[in-house]
Amino acid sequence: MAKKKYKFNPDTLSYESVGLTWKSKLGKVATYLSSSLALALLITVIFVNFYETPKSKALLRENQQLLTQYKLLSKDLDKVENVLNELQQRDDNIYRVIFEAEPIPSTVRKAGFGGTNKYSHLENLDNSELVIATASKLDIISKEAYIQSKSYDEVLEMALNKEKMLAALPAIQPITNKDLKRISSGWGYRIHPIYKVRKMHWGQDFTAPVGTPVFASGDAKVVQVKGSKRSRVGLGLNIKLDHGYGYETVYGHLNEFKVKRGQKVKRGEIIGYVGNSGGSTAPHLHYEVHKNGRKVNPAYYLFKDLTPQEYDKMIAISSNIGQSLD
Repeated sequence: MAKKKYKFNPDTLSYESVGLTWKSKLGKVATYLSSSLALALLITVIFVNFYETPKSKALLRENQQLLTQYKLLSKDLDKVENVLNELQQRDDNIYRVIFEAEPIPSTVRKAGFGGTNKYSHLENLDNSELVIATASKLDIISKEAYIQSKSYDEVLEMALNKEKMLAALPAIQPITNKDLKRISSGWGYRIHPIYKVRKMHWGQDFTAPVGTPVFASGDAKVVQVKGSKRSRVGLGLNIKLDHGYGYETVYGHLNEFKVKRGQKVKRGEIIGYVGNSGGSTAPHLHYEVHKNGRKVNPAYYLFKDLTPQEYDKMIAISSNIGQSLD
């Protein structure tokens, strides 16, 4: 039976029954609901913070597995990087040396990634530092592997063209010189015949009578035919050949040309004749070898038509002469 509320009436000196208004009833209902809701929220917060649901446990295990996989992936990438570095060392110091090709610059192999931050979308993840480091390492290795694969394509092409390359090397003496008596001066500092001062001689001189045939020292293309017999300075009448693979040869102080600019020649083909043009003090051929734009000692390439003994003798003769003819 519901309890009734009574209120004392001083006029009648008696207690009278008091009924609840709808506002009072509504207020009681609201108070009950809000209290229940607050209690439910409190229970939920306590449950979420102190008790794990099967779903949360599964997600936690999955996150832990992903973290472990990232760590293992990072270690595997370190191993791949070590293997790639070894391949790069072999490529630069063995394969490219064999074919006399320039190594790939480290600035190309190790070039970074510029521009915007491509990993910004990963920065808000848990363990973002590990994830970003692994992603960055993978990108770098992928780029280096691509560069290395292109390098191997070049090495393969050089291997397939090895016969052409060997034919192009400036590997014979530019005039007939089996007895080695025509070497007048070699590479190095010499006394200049006109100025009588010590000066660098950037080639090799071969004495020979005017009109002696001059041969191309390797397969090449004629890229320069110039000069004048009247000029008494420089190389006078001279020819430059481009052998490809970074090699060029120069033939100076000629008396006559037998080739034209743009013509292709074979090793041993006559390209001109010995003379005494330009800044020359006696009939001879001044011969130079250039590798990748730099002048190098021609004696190190004149091995094709000499025995080892003759080659050693030629090196000794060209090194001991103290004065050049130009």
